[in-house]
Amino acid sequence: QVQLVESGGGLVQAGGSLRLSCAVARIIFRENTMNWYRQVPGKERELVASTTSDDKTSYADFMKGRATISRDNAKNTVYLQMNSMRPEDTGVYYCNAHNPIWNRDYWGRGTQVTVSS
Repeated sequence: QVQLVESGGGLVQAGGSLRLSCAVARIIFRENTMNWYRQVPGKERELVASTTSDDKTSYADFMKGRATISRDNAKNTVYLQMNSMRPEDTGVYYCNAHNPIWNRDYWGRGTQVTVSS
């Protein structure tokens, strides 16, 4: 069974940093676009950052300049480094793998991020 397991969430003060990790098992990691989404209370799930199989990255406007997404294909792991965090970044962050060949999506269970003032 495909598994995506997030880690690295927790409590951080405003202005601080967190690095989220997502370990992926039982899929061909390199052919997938890896994404981080988040669910902020009261809002729909939204895309935070993406990295393609050829390492093209993109970021939501609210994260540009504050986040870096990266992938380690040898470890089947994707990371999201977030800096200058704000209370409005509080929410559940989800790892997503999208296979463009079969148009399939796989999701982690999420990790809670809380930013205090």
